[in-house]
Amino acid sequence: MDLLRVTAGPFAFDARFESDAAPETCDVFRQVLPFESQLVHVRWSGEGVWIPLGDRDFGVDYENHTSFPAPGQIILYPGGISETEILLAYGGIHFKSKMGQLAGNHFITLTSGLENLHELGTMVLWKGAQPIRIEAA
Repeated sequence: MDLLRVTAGPFAFDARFESDAAPETCDVFRQVLPFESQLVHVRWSGEGVWIPLGDRDFGVDYENHTSFPAPGQIILYPGGISETEILLAYGGIHFKSKMGQLAGNHFITLTSGLENLHELGTMVLWKGAQPIRIEAA
């Protein structure tokens, strides 16, 4: 069950779990599928949208973590010095918060629809929060 469908705003993307690189994060996220929330634009990191999750604890530590996700990569910051969050890069990202640089677990990669990422990001920036749903394909 590594294939996913991500619907964000009016756009649909095929995606896959990065099970080999982030097995614990993928396993715990499978348990919350389908996952629904709202995307808002990042405040500190650049061209990305995020899902703030407050003090939600997924019970995972760092694995396959990065501060520089590429467009189409989804990362989970498991919490610590900043709140738990999920971030989707649509352009250049240097993942950080008001506390400083962060690193998140790259656990999902979008595999189709990448040509719509920038439009999604600017839509969230200028029009506000957009719904997101991540589900098994």
